[in-house]
Amino acid sequence: MKVSTRGDYASRALLSLALHRDDPRPTSVRDIAERTGLPQPYLEQILLALKGAGLVRSKRGVGGGYVLARDPADVTLAQIVSAVDGPIVAGDFGVPHQNGACDHEGQCALLAVWADVGEHMRQHLDSYTLADMVARANGARTPAAEPAAEPEPTRS
Repeated sequence: MKVSTRGDYASRALLSLALHRDDPRPTSVRDIAERTGLPQPYLEQILLALKGAGLVRSKRGVGGGYVLARDPADVTLAQIVSAVDGPIVAGDFGVPHQNGACDHEGQCALLAVWADVGEHMRQHLDSYTLADMVARANGARTPAAEPAAEPEPTRS
């Protein structure tokens, strides 16, 4: 799977809001764009999608802008990416055993693998929250950031 530009920008925008969560005022799109280096017109579209998914709230008018709708610990990267890109899948290959998806040699075996890969990607992105990203941005090493332990050497 490749995280789209929209998924990356959405994650960066929400991380910016999470990093400045102590500011009681809503953050303008312009401020988010300046802090993150993202193009403002594209960011406006992304924030509307995030608002539709219930991840941010907006306030109109003078002093308006965006705030997180939920605590950063309750927002996962999978939710953010799904909000702007749709379901997290390895590809648009269909579902095994439905709509003639298994009509060709070996196709069902591969469809099952692609579905499994998509599920693993979704679970992996679900294991990271905005709170984890705030901690990382502030220099902390989160448990998911720890390198995997080296396997024990086998003895013959």
